[in-house]
Amino acid sequence: MPRPAAPRHHRSLFLSDLHLGALGCRADLIRDFLEANSADTIYLVGDILDIWHPLTLTWGPAQDRIIGLLRQRAAEGARLVYLIGNHDAPLRGPQTAPAAQDLPAELAEAVTHLAADGRRYLVLHGDICDARLLRWHICTRIGSRIDGLLRAADRGLRRVRRNLRPEDRSPVEWLLTALNTVLYAGKAHERRLIALARGNGHDGVICGHFHVAALHGDHGLIYANCGDWVDSFTAIAEDAEGRLSVLGGREALRQAAAQPDLLAEGAA
Repeated sequence: MPRPAAPRHHRSLFLSDLHLGALGCRADLIRDFLEANSADTIYLVGDILDIWHPLTLTWGPAQDRIIGLLRQRAAEGARLVYLIGNHDAPLRGPQTAPAAQDLPAELAEAVTHLAADGRRYLVLHGDICDARLLRWHICTRIGSRIDGLLRAADRGLRRVRRNLRPEDRSPVEWLLTALNTVLYAGKAHERRLIALARGNGHDGVICGHFHVAALHGDHGLIYANCGDWVDSFTAIAEDAEGRLSVLGGREALRQAAAQPDLLAEGAA
C-alpha cells in the first residue's frame, strides 16, 4: 500500500466559510484539502462554525476529523488565527462553542498579515462591508433559514440523483449560485473593503463571506476572497515569496477525480 503524500506546504493559508455544522458543508472536501495542505500560519477567515440560528445541526466524524486536523497542524507548529464571522458570531460572547474550544487558535475580529514580500494585508471576514439592508438582523436570519431549507432539499435531490458528482452543481446549487451572483454583481462590497484597507494603510484585503473566490487588483489594491466550502471549494495561499494564489475549485475536483494528488494544485 503506497504511503500518503506529504502535505503541500505554504507560508500561509486562508480558508473561510467552512460552515461546519450546516447542511451545505462539504466536510469531506475540507478534510481532503487539509490533509493535502499545511502552512506556517493558517487563517480561518470566519464562518468556520455555523452556529448562528442554524436550521439544523449536522455534525459527525468528518467534522471531528477537520477539527482534529487543525489541532494536528497546530501541534506541528502552525499558528492558527480565527477571524470571527457572522455565522460564528456567538464566539464573541462568554459561551464558546465546544468545537472552537478544541482549537488552539487566536480569536480576533481583524488582523494585519505581513506577507513575505513586505505587503500588509487586512484580514477579516468581510460581513461588515455588506450592503446596509443585508446587515439587518431580520434579513440575515430569514436568509439563513431559507438557505437551510434549500440545502435540505438539495440533500434529498442528491440521494435521488446518484449520478451527481461532487464537482457537479445540482439545480438547487445553481439557483443559490445565481442568487449570490446577482446579489454582488456590482462588486460594491469589494470597493468598500478596499477603501477600509486603504484607510488603514494596508496594501490589500483578504476576506471571505461573499462565497465568490477572487484575486485581483481592479480597485487599486489587492482584493483576495477565499471563496467557500459549500460551493466554490477554494482557499487562498501565500508562497515563500509572498505571492498569493487561489487553490482548489470545481475544476480541480474534476482533475482530482482522475488524479487525486492534484487536489492541492488546482485553481478556481
